[in-house]
Amino acid sequence: MLAELIRGLATDDTLVDEILRAAGGPTAATRAQVATLLVAGCEAFLRTPDAPATATGSSVDTEFGFVVDFSAACRFGAELAARGVPVAGLIAGVHAGRSRLLEIAVDRGRAAGIADEALLRGLLKLETYGRALERHVIDGHRSAASGLDRDDRAARMRVLRRVLLDDTSAQDDPARFGLRDDGHYHCLISDVADPARVRALEEAVARCGGVLAPVDGRISGLTPRLPTGRAIDPPVLIVATPPVPLTDAPAAHRLCLTALHAARTREHTGVCRVTDLAAETALAAQPLLGSMLAAELLAALDPADEFHRQLACTALAYLDRGHRLDLTAAALHLHPNTVRYRLHRLTELTGFTGSLSVPETVRWWWALSSWSRRPSSLDAR
Repeated sequence: MLAELIRGLATDDTLVDEILRAAGGPTAATRAQVATLLVAGCEAFLRTPDAPATATGSSVDTEFGFVVDFSAACRFGAELAARGVPVAGLIAGVHAGRSRLLEIAVDRGRAAGIADEALLRGLLKLETYGRALERHVIDGHRSAASGLDRDDRAARMRVLRRVLLDDTSAQDDPARFGLRDDGHYHCLISDVADPARVRALEEAVARCGGVLAPVDGRISGLTPRLPTGRAIDPPVLIVATPPVPLTDAPAAHRLCLTALHAARTREHTGVCRVTDLAAETALAAQPLLGSMLAAELLAALDPADEFHRQLACTALAYLDRGHRLDLTAAALHLHPNTVRYRLHRLTELTGFTGSLSVPETVRWWWALSSWSRRPSSLDAR
C-alpha cells in the first residue's frame, strides 16, 4: 500500500501545484522541474539497494546504498541562480515545499489505511531523500552563482529593478550602465534559465550597449540595439519592444511579460517583437474573457474528444491563414477535402462559418485558442 501511495504522489499534477504554492509560487518555467524532482524522489524511494546503475555520471550514495542521480536537482538550483533567486529564498522555498509534501503524504497515507508505523518508516525514508535533494539543489545554485556573479551583476539587478519596477529602494544610478534619461531603449525579456545561455545572453546585450539581469525571476533588460539572431546559439526566446524612453520602461516591461506568455504559447524562438505579437498579447491580457467566449461559442465541443480537438486545430489554422483552404491543408499536411469536411462538421456543431467579418474572426480565433488550451481528461489525470 505504501508503494502505491508513493506512485500516486509521483503522478499527481495537483501535488506539484501544492508544492509550488507552499514554496512561494516559483515561475511557471520551473513547474516541469518540480515535477521531475518529485518523480525522481519517488523512484528513489521505490528502489532497492541492489538496483542497477542507469544514470550517466551517477555514483553510489552511501546514505542510500545505491546509485542516486541528483543531476536534475543540481540543474534546478543552477537555473534558479541564473534567474536571480537568492540562496536564502531558495532554501526557504525548498523547506516549505518539502514540508507540504510530507503533510500531504501523511494525510493520504492515513486515508488509505496505512498503519502509522509503516507510514512513519516510509516518510523517514522520503525525508532522507528530501534532505539529500536539498543539498544538491543548493550546491547547484552556489556553483552556478559563482560563475554568474561577475561584471557587477548584483548592481545590474538593482538598477533594472529601479527602472523597470519603479523600485525606489534601489539607489544605483542607471547612468552607470549607460542608461540616459534622454535615451530610448528596447525593453526585452527572456525565459531562458540555463546558466551558460543566460551568461551568453547577458554578454550579447552588453556588447550592444545594454544591461541585462534577472528581474523578479525573468531575465530582463534595456538595450539601444537588439542582439543579432546569431548572438545566441541555439537561439533562446527573447521578447522585445520598439525603443522607448526610460519613463515608459515599466509599462514596456509589463507588456513584455504578457507578450512572453503569448510567444511561448506559439512556441517561438529567437527575437520576437511585441508588435508582431500584438493580437496574441492583447488577448492574453484578458484570459477570463477568452474562457467566456470559448464557453459560449464552443459549448458543443468536448476537450476529451480527440476529433473535436482536430476540428478546433483545423479551424485555428484556417483563420491563421486568411481563410485559405489550400494553405491550411499544406500547413496541416492534409488533403483540402479533409479540411473542408472538418470545417463543415465544426459548423454543424457550433455555427462556425468561413465568411466572417474582422471582429467575428477575432472572436472565433480567441475562443478557439482558449478552448484548445484546456486540458483533456487524459491530460488532467
